Amino acid sequence: MSEDIEKRVDIEIGKRSRERRHKDSDLLETVEEVFDKPTILAIIELKNRGCLAELKGVVAAGKEARIYWAKNRNGGDLAVKIYLTSSAEFRKSIWKYIKGDPRYEWITSLPSHKLMSVWAKKEFSNLRKMYEAGVSVPKPFCVYRNVLVMEFIGSEGVRAPLLKEVVEMGKIDYEMAQKIFGIIIKNIYKMYWFAGLVHGDLSEYNVMIHNDNVYIIDVSQAVSLSHPNAHVFLYRDVMNIVKFFRDEIGLEQYSADKLFDYIVSKKVNELEKMLEE
Repeated sequence: MSEDIEKRVDIEIGKRSRERRHKDSDLLETVEEVFDKPTILAIIELKNRGCLAELKGVVAAGKEARIYWAKNRNGGDLAVKIYLTSSAEFRKSIWKYIKGDPRYEWITSLPSHKLMSVWAKKEFSNLRKMYEAGVSVPKPFCVYRNVLVMEFIGSEGVRAPLLKEVVEMGKIDYEMAQKIFGIIIKNIYKMYWFAGLVHGDLSEYNVMIHNDNVYIIDVSQAVSLSHPNAHVFLYRDVMNIVKFFRDEIGLEQYSADKLFDYIVSKKVNELEKMLEE
């Protein structure tokens, strides 16, 4: 997986010999499944722009996207998120995060690949707003078509564990759980008031823990506060986090209703007091 990007293009367009393609069967399978021609061209464009130098192995894979470990020109780590051509089911699921968001009112219907390009740009825009607002998210660097380049959260090509995984491994005690819970809620507050966004799908599956830091990830679906369902999504985010920490850790002192009220009403003192109890 560490071969030069141009070699991937050679494989895709059939310029290599049959024997070589057989030898690179694992890579060829990845190229055929994930890297269609527009995606390969997008990766080359990002390389030409200096956004990345080398694409390495897969660190996370889902139905909608794959995350690759990559390197920049200085040898620093990057995360490259490649959105796949969307399924009909995924297209249907993301419309609720697009319709009603004034930033994307112009979108009515798009072919799969163009929709994924918009979705990648939406995540880049959300990441940038959150990062600039002081929300703990991966720093975004570049986006082109359906390919997003951002900070790699992890080390030596191994991604940081999710909150869900850290809890399952028994690496969080009660006191640490309280601290992490507070950090997540404060990030939700910053997201709301300083970035003007609601995550919309926050749970134990899109919070990472790395070097005692907490990172919010997967923000493509985040919506602006003017979205008609922004507060519905916000309440769901808060409830998801409260429920997880209550059920898995035993933190029963937090009320989703009160936290939601303190956030939207900008009751900072009350919020801080609850989190310190």
